[in-house]
Amino acid sequence: MTNLADLLTGTAARHGDRVAVACGDTRLTYEQLDRAANQVANLLVAHDVEPGDKVAMSFPNLPQFTIVYFGILKTGATVVPLNVLLKSREIAYHLDDSDSIAYVAFEGSPELSIGQAAASASEESESCRSLIVVPADLSHAPWASEPTGFDTVAVEDDATAVLLYTSGTTGRPKGAQLRHSNMRSNAIVSAELFGCDEATPDTYLCVLPLFHSFGQTVIQNSAIALGSKIVMLPRFDASTALQLMRTHRITFFAGVPTMYWALLRAADDGIDVSGVADNLRIAVAGGSALPGEVHKDFFDQFGVTILEGYGLSETSPVTSFSVLGEPPRIGSIGVPIPGVEMKLINDDWSEVADAINDDGYTAIGEIAVRGPNVMKGYYQRPDATREAIHDNWFRTGDLARRDDDGWYYIVDRSKDMIIRGGYNVYPREIEELLMTHPAVSLVAVVGVPHDSHGEEIHAVVVRDLQHGELTEAELVDWAKQRLAAYKYPRVIRFVDSLPMTSTGKILKREL
Repeated sequence: MTNLADLLTGTAARHGDRVAVACGDTRLTYEQLDRAANQVANLLVAHDVEPGDKVAMSFPNLPQFTIVYFGILKTGATVVPLNVLLKSREIAYHLDDSDSIAYVAFEGSPELSIGQAAASASEESESCRSLIVVPADLSHAPWASEPTGFDTVAVEDDATAVLLYTSGTTGRPKGAQLRHSNMRSNAIVSAELFGCDEATPDTYLCVLPLFHSFGQTVIQNSAIALGSKIVMLPRFDASTALQLMRTHRITFFAGVPTMYWALLRAADDGIDVSGVADNLRIAVAGGSALPGEVHKDFFDQFGVTILEGYGLSETSPVTSFSVLGEPPRIGSIGVPIPGVEMKLINDDWSEVADAINDDGYTAIGEIAVRGPNVMKGYYQRPDATREAIHDNWFRTGDLARRDDDGWYYIVDRSKDMIIRGGYNVYPREIEELLMTHPAVSLVAVVGVPHDSHGEEIHAVVVRDLQHGELTEAELVDWAKQRLAAYKYPRVIRFVDSLPMTSTGKILKREL
């Protein structure tokens, strides 16, 4: 019996005076963070939240995220972190699909009205009974008057700590059930992987969204496990990030490739980076492959080799990483982390031959993963779970090959997935929405290369002219109102027909 929240409780007992979180002018010690999480737990219990219930939350990278996250866990409930860019229609779907009985949301800003979307969604939701809106000022938090003591509920290791929504090629998002043991072990192994030490704690810059598993595990939970300091940046900006790296003497940075590209551009544009290289110890990347020139330029500028890794929401997320202290192997996602197994499989789950071909690699196969990081299944989707997990092996949908040293190299992602600015976008969800427009007859969504975002979202559309003329701008605006900012297509191309197979499947590779 344990609880992922014990990471915070234990560190608060050992290092209560250490700074846990810094954001703007706000500083919270571990003791203050733990007490605030206890207050959230007491507030949730007052709202009739019980162990095993689901509680959704929507916050950018602010201290409130961590406070609410651990407050939910302390009650024995499951955290359902939602992307802050979701529209009210999308939020309502997540609330009902997860059976969330309560929803804690940041009030937002004029640019991003999270609270307004949360209010609309909670009214539309059938499962959500309580909405708690949290202001920016912590002194006015809705839990401010609650007691600061709370006995964390012990749960079975197999209990679900986090229900993390991930889109799939089959359409609408589905929730990956991550156990307390999944999240705890992945956080601790990640910290060990990067040589983190509780006696000489790192200072992390948190620019990865905490509502994603990468930010939760590699930054938040790993840092808290060892009493490290987390400097939060609510919205990534390269110049601001470099300034924070200098003033806070950041030792640990994690980001997606577009962030590294932006940091290098900011440095080239004359931003003062003196002092950054003196302190930076670890730089890690995930999401998509880093070009060789980014590796070289970052090392030349900051004196640190970027470590690249691989993972998925369903694997808590870290599955493999390049090796600390070794030179980068461009295009590689590294080797399996301790305790995790990886193999390459065929469509029928049979293993790809280990033989190394003349090009220095095995044959291409789909990556399968087994270990303490693998989810227990998709929430209320037994068929999808059976399709994804066999004999404790999880098939990722990503194609790769392996070299003679056991390093893996991604050669293609899940068949249709687009990665835009580090966010996973699955075309089918967008296609299904666009097809509800009366003037759309048929649509295919594809990703095309983009200099700063990695990929951009393009929709190729066959119009239904019986419903009047439809312009590209009108359809973009229509989609923008219904999809998160990272999802809606920026470019619409109208065509008379789409290329198809004899069975009626759209040939996206010809688009």
